[in-house]
Formats: sequence, structure tokens, C-alpha cells
Amino acid sequence: MRFPSPAPFFALLLGASLDLYPLAAQESPPATGDPSPRDPAPSGISYRNDIVPVLTRAGCNLGACHGAQTGKGELTLSLRGEDPVKDHAALVKSFVNPGAPEKSYLLRKAILEVKHEGGKRFEKDSESYELLHRWIVEGAKRDLPDEPTLVRLEVTPDEKVLFEPETSVKLAVTAHYSDGTTRDVNRWAIYEPTALNVEVSPDGLVESHRPGETTVNVRYLGQQAPVRLAFVPDRPGFAWNDPPARNFIDEALHAKWKTLRILPSEVCDDATFVRRVHLDLLGLIPTEKEARTFLDDKDPDKRTKLVDALLQRPEFADFWALKWADLLRVEEKVLDTKGVAAFHGWIRKSIAENKPLDRFAREVVSSLGSTYEVAASNYYRALRAPDQRAEAIAQIFLGVRLNCAKCHNHPFERWTMDDYYQFSAVFDGIDYDIKENKRYDKNDKNNFVGEQVVKFVDKRDLKDPRSGKAPTPRLLGESEPLASDPKRLEKLGVWMTSPEHPLFAKVQVNRIWYHLMGRGLVDPVDDFRATNPPVNPALLEALTADFVKNGYDLRHAIRTICASRAYQLGSVPNDTNADDEINFARALPRRLSAEQMLDSVHLALGGLPTFEGYDKPMRAAQLPGVQAVYRPKSPTSGDRFVRLFGKPPRLTNSDTERTTDTSLAQVFELTSGSSLNGLLTKKDNFLDELLAANLSDEVLLDRLYWTILTRSPTGEEISATAAYLQSADNRREALEDIAWSLLNAKEFLLRR
Repeated sequence: MRFPSPAPFFALLLGASLDLYPLAAQESPPATGDPSPRDPAPSGISYRNDIVPVLTRAGCNLGACHGAQTGKGELTLSLRGEDPVKDHAALVKSFVNPGAPEKSYLLRKAILEVKHEGGKRFEKDSESYELLHRWIVEGAKRDLPDEPTLVRLEVTPDEKVLFEPETSVKLAVTAHYSDGTTRDVNRWAIYEPTALNVEVSPDGLVESHRPGETTVNVRYLGQQAPVRLAFVPDRPGFAWNDPPARNFIDEALHAKWKTLRILPSEVCDDATFVRRVHLDLLGLIPTEKEARTFLDDKDPDKRTKLVDALLQRPEFADFWALKWADLLRVEEKVLDTKGVAAFHGWIRKSIAENKPLDRFAREVVSSLGSTYEVAASNYYRALRAPDQRAEAIAQIFLGVRLNCAKCHNHPFERWTMDDYYQFSAVFDGIDYDIKENKRYDKNDKNNFVGEQVVKFVDKRDLKDPRSGKAPTPRLLGESEPLASDPKRLEKLGVWMTSPEHPLFAKVQVNRIWYHLMGRGLVDPVDDFRATNPPVNPALLEALTADFVKNGYDLRHAIRTICASRAYQLGSVPNDTNADDEINFARALPRRLSAEQMLDSVHLALGGLPTFEGYDKPMRAAQLPGVQAVYRPKSPTSGDRFVRLFGKPPRLTNSDTERTTDTSLAQVFELTSGSSLNGLLTKKDNFLDELLAANLSDEVLLDRLYWTILTRSPTGEEISATAAYLQSADNRREALEDIAWSLLNAKEFLLRR
């Protein structure tokens, strides 16, 4: 066939917005003349309470400087001063000169009196210099008698909505100490905004450049406090239109929209809804018959009934099993083909039977035995080390990204290295009885082909690098150790899914919301922490309570969200919500996933894709594993397509491994690649069916539009395409061109 202009997809590529992830705030050189971190007691300056804040504010102990794991130059400090004993010893050894304080390298490098790759950190007449100098004069002591310790950080306001013309707010940061005293530490705190619409001065003045929401993370001496701020534009004449609320979801969203002076978009039409819900629940566009039947239905409750019907279809189990297969690392290099089939089959069966997600999770974390006979045990076959297991389970089931705490206390959370290694110890002792290994890659020790038995043994391999000893098993956030017996995995599952620990339920319902709405209430979806609060806390709490009350039922949660007015909103913005992408006041168009796109193209044109390693064609959403896709010897066009459009290799534990970013290679694939071209030119496809029916041009084109775009062509479209058909020398090729243009249109490539 011939290829018309690739304008539709180029427009998508060039018009796609970029996700701007929060950037770590850079440390600014402190201003002079500000108050010290505390009024030093007559007994002297405290290293812990006075000097560590100075070093942190100057950036000396941050990851980009001496706080890196191996330090910089001749000095290594703990990250953000989390180990004051070690840091003090490192400073007094070579960088402090009590006999001649002015000659101390700590001072001379900071004011650039001698060469310092980190540049000047403060001036000689600054408060920072004065405090460091006085500390050295007093003998550079590490501890003072009866010195208090920091117990709490208070920031006011901790939450505020500001309306234009008010565009700034001053934060007040107060440190509370063990002796009951409090101190103003504004000057020495670190301020890290999560959005680019604000700037924060060194003393805590937050100024907005444009309307929007942000969280400012305030740090001081190992303590953190998030501040949630919303800057609302002036909207003269704004009037809340009181849209109807269909359930508690709408009520929670309406409360915030009203506060932020946002009006929701109009509810989408039936054609958009039927296409949207088919894509979200089944991973497929509706057929022409399904779409027309739905639009012709006069039942006022037809949307609810359609959702109920789709939840019972086998394609639902296929599509939602795909999501869990991504998270649980169902890939063939480690699991082998038979293990992948067993694990994926178990996941799909669990979804089809509507197994409660708490039971599903307990079975994943506690299953031991043959990877061919006890399918869920394949999860531990993919995770070969205790720390890998701990990180994966914490992230997937508890929304805790624990990996930062492997080398230092978590910079954005309360988790410490003790938490990391003691939680990892819960999974120490898991071992493998390798019955056989017929690996195809002799040089890859992580390639396994053959049955394995996952079991518990008495041997302990995990060591805490600080002590060299085996850590005591302990659950995250708990004070008591966990007994070292094989039953501890079952205890982990019970603890993890208990209603008394609602984090599991919050993470799972947030993940469901993300798949249906395109963005989590907590975003990223698996990064729950105090410094990354939900965009609508009341809604997340309500969804969690409803999820737990209804037995962790996946279908119930989906049904509840789909029934809300918020889910059914259109994507056309209005003057109040055009700049808002986080509060769900309109549907955000997003590119179809690799499987949605490939399966929908085949559904429209006919047939099924083929993949190397599988004897018969199948939908991409039914693929059990990914190894045949990522290391194929003879890749099919289906293999290449799903890889190109973002199917993840399943090597991490995050929902974010899958990508729907656009690329130039995707443009070439859709405009001139073998996948689409082969389907369009294939004999006896849907285009041949249309031509063989001897339909009028108007009817033929109407059916083509309904099949691909789920709507009738407009008058202008029917006029242009009919004229193109009538003027063509080859009617078949002309129809291919028209179908090609529809398959490259935004209406097809985006979920609206």
C-alpha cells in the first residue's frame, strides 16, 4: 500500500506533554546575619544541635558532596549527618585545628581560602563561619553534658490554600527538644518543593510563579515535615455549579474542586464511554456491534450494566492478570517457560475467580514448594536474595520504596538502615533445590531452565554491612522481632494485609484508581510516604474503607470507580480545569498501552498476532511472559511491536517500569512498519469483507469508522473519504489508505 502523510501521529508525538518529576532542591549558600540554629548554652556549642545543621545547610554532607557513599576528596561524611559520631571523628582527624582555629581546613575550604572543589559555601563574616569557629575554639567537642535531643519538627502552616492576589506564605519551622525547649530553625532547615510552580527562600518564604499545588518537604536534623500548599488563581464571577454526586467518590472530589474554584468537564457521550470502559476493563476497543448496541439502548442504567457485563468476560481476567504479571516479574529467563505458564495461569485464575486481593497477596508472599506445582512460589524464584525480596514486597504491597535505606537512612521517609536489614532478614533462609538446569545461556548465572523447589533452610547469608552480623528479623514499623521459623512468611502475610495496617489496602485501591483514571491519588502509585501525600486524602481514605469493608474485592472497587461521575467525565477542558492535571476534574487522554494498541488493531482488521515461542496466535494481553519478546531468535512483528510500544522487561518491582512515552521509532512503525502494513494488505481481512458486501460508499465508510473509531464519520469526513474512494484507480488500496489514516489518528491511539 501507499503511505499518506504521517501527520496524525507526528502531531501526537510533538504535542505530547512531558512529565516533570520533582527535582531535588539545591542547597543555596546561606545568607549572613540570620539567627543561629540555637542560642548556644553557656556550656558551649553542641556538635549535634548546632554544627550538623550548619554543615547540612552548606551542603557539605549531602549526596553530591562529602555525604556520598564514598565521600569526596579526603573527607567522607554520613548523608545529612545521620551518623554524628563517625562524622565528628572524620572532621577532628584532619579538618580541625584546635590550636589555630583559623587554620582549620573546615573553615578555610568553606570560605575558599584554599582550593575547594565544592566552591565557597559561606562568607567569613557569616553566622555559619562564626559558629564553626567558636566550636573549634571550644575544643571541637562531640558531646556536651546533658545536651537535649531533637524529638519533633513543627512547621506552620502545615496546609494552606492561598487565593490570588496572595501568592506567598512564610513557613515557621520550630524544633522541639527532649528538655522541653523549642527553637526557631527557619534559617537552618532545608526546603524541597515537589513542583516547579514555587520557589522557597533560604528562610522559608514560599513564592508561587503560577497557580497550582505543591508539597514542600521541610528537613532538619533527620526530622521531616511535609507542607501542602495550593495557589488558586483569581476567577472573578466563579460560581460552583453543584454537579450531581453519584457516590462518595464524587462527594470527596467536589469538596476539593469547590475549594480550588474548579468546575468539572461535562460527562462524556455514550460513544466515548463505551470505548473507554472496554479499553480500561478488557484492553480492547469495542466491536462495531457492541458499540452500536450500547448506543441504541435506551435503558438509563445501561452504563452500570455494561460495566457489570465486562467484569465477567474472560478478557477482563486476561487484561488485569497482565498488570499483576508485570509487577510480579513473570519473565522467562529466571522462571523458564513452564514456570511462567504456571505462575501466569495462577494469576489469571485468581483474577477470574475474583480472589480477594488480601488473600492473593498472602499466597504470593508465603508460597513455598515446587515452582511447577506451587505456582506462586515462582515469585521467590525470580528474587534470589533477601534484600531483593524485601524491596519488592515493600514496594508492591505496601507502597514503600525501601531501597534508599540500604546504604543510609531514607532521605524522604522514616525508614532507617536498621529497618531495611531487619525486614530483609525476614526473607533470609529462603533457598532453592535446583532439580535441573538446562540453561540456554551458559554465561548467565541467572538463567534457569528446569524445576526448582523453593524452601526454608537454617543457613543465614544476609549480613548487616555495618556490623558484619546477621540482623534480627523484624516487620516494618514494628518494635518486636519476628521469630526465625518458616512460618514467619505466613505471619508476614497476615500482618501485611490486616485491617489494622491499612497501608496494604491503600496501595491496592490506589493502584486500581491509577489504572482507571490514568494517575494515582498518590503518584507515583507505589511511593507512599509522608512527603508524598495523596492529592485528595479524604477520597483515598474513603476508597480504602470501602475496599476493606467489601472484602478487598477487585471487581467491587472497579465497579465503584466506574459508577462515579468523575470516571465518566469528558476530556474537553473548560476555563477552570484546563491547567489542572491532578484533581480528576476532566479525563486526561493517554496513549494506549502496547497490548491495547496491538490487540485493538487486530480486532479492527481481523486475526490475531503471533509471537515467537507460542504455537498459536493469541492476543498480546494473553502473553504469559516476556522473554520470548525481549530475546527472541526470530522475532515476529508482534514481538517487535509490543517491545517498541513499552511492554516492560519485568526486571523491577514498579508500575512505572511500563511506559507509554512516544518516540520517533513508534512513528515509523505506525506509518511504514511491517505490523500495520501487513494487516492492512492481508487478504480476507475486514477491508475485503467490506468490499465484498457491495455497500454504498456512505455505508461502507460508516462501518469503517465505527469499527476503528467507535463513531460515525462527520459530514466533512464522509464527503472527503467518499471522494477519495471514487477517484481511486484501485478501490482496495484507497480503502487501505483511509483505514491507515484512521488507525494513525489520535482518536484511535489515545484513550480519551
